[in-house]
Amino acid sequence: MTALLLRNARLEAAPDPTDVLVRDGRIHAIGPRPDDRLDAQLPDGAEEFDCAGRVVLPGFVESHLHPDKALLDLTHPHPAGTLADAIRVTAELKAGFTHDEVRARAEQVLRMCVTQGTTTLRAHPDVDPVAGLTGLDVMLELRDTWAELIDLQVVAFPQEGILKAPGTIELLHRALAAGADAVGGCTYGELSPDLCRRHVEIVLDLAVEYGVPADLHADFADDGADPRFALAEFIAEQTAARGLGGRVALGHATSLGGRPPGERRAALKALAEAGVAVVPLPATDLFLGGRGDTTAVRRGLAPVRELWDAGVLTACSSNNIRNAFTPYGTGDVLDTALLLARLGHLAGPADLRRVLRMVTYDAARVVGLPEADYGTHVGAVADLVVVDTEDVDGVLIERPVRTAVIKSGRIVARSSRTTELTAAPAVGVEVL
Repeated sequence: MTALLLRNARLEAAPDPTDVLVRDGRIHAIGPRPDDRLDAQLPDGAEEFDCAGRVVLPGFVESHLHPDKALLDLTHPHPAGTLADAIRVTAELKAGFTHDEVRARAEQVLRMCVTQGTTTLRAHPDVDPVAGLTGLDVMLELRDTWAELIDLQVVAFPQEGILKAPGTIELLHRALAAGADAVGGCTYGELSPDLCRRHVEIVLDLAVEYGVPADLHADFADDGADPRFALAEFIAEQTAARGLGGRVALGHATSLGGRPPGERRAALKALAEAGVAVVPLPATDLFLGGRGDTTAVRRGLAPVRELWDAGVLTACSSNNIRNAFTPYGTGDVLDTALLLARLGHLAGPADLRRVLRMVTYDAARVVGLPEADYGTHVGAVADLVVVDTEDVDGVLIERPVRTAVIKSGRIVARSSRTTELTAAPAVGVEVL
């Protein structure tokens, strides 16, 4: 039996520090201080960790990330900054991908994410005639070898389209048969609106056939002028028709913010009623968006507050780390969340708590983690992060050091930082 006692932990809703007993990977008991009941339940050899009043949150969830394409910008920078150029450049680089090279970059990203407190990550490796199944095979391997540090969900993602790239449909079947956890889509990757809609149908049919969720890149434009992008209502309709409510997510969805208010309200209502989640990816959306504007450059972003108000489940994630799509990123999802808050006109304690949920509880729902298994309650899996602050409402603004990262009841990463003021202000100076 393995056990860990977190002493003086400040849980999200608790006014005072308490103790948390973890046994066999789950939260076994929570007790206020002073209290010897938890000590009495400690088996010999149990580990203890003093949180010293620090906040303990459920592990962060990266609900949309591309580890197979991460860090390409370090050796092949391409600052042009358009979506078309990013796709083109990455397709050229994919032709040279090898198993070992992809694995090395992906593992570097996993280390970054784990040390920053991420305990669950949904990865979208490319599946297409250029990359084949190289990225997917790597991520399936890492799903096993990194299982004690992070839960990986692997999405078979057709970046180059399905109908536009002959052979992709066969590769998607092979990927799903090999154990991919979800099927992806890139709805705007086809050459006409009709083919984009057919792409959606194929992806959702595969989700039904293999009994997996669907996670599509969709509505990725500055506005709804190009009908290849404005597919939110169609996706909602097709999701409902197949009974896939709660099992479909859309990444980006930037064009929703550029559509007229009446259209936008109708689209959001359709998404909410169909049970389709939306995952804004602000670092990428901002870098690639508005490239054709010469004045008042648009900064495309899904309308987060309107999504909340409409009842659409909404998370946010990093998407890419240092490549042609996003030449930034450290694997810290709190950086992404704060960026979203700044750009989405979200402020004040209530808004910031809601944004924090977009990388914890709401993101966990997007990737399908059972409510009983996720959180800081008794019975939950002990995927936790101790952050170096005593203020829950300050977590997003401060982005504090991740003092300890706990995966299934075991501390898998620790960080510390020391800052010292080495001079003091003058005292007793008389002002004339």
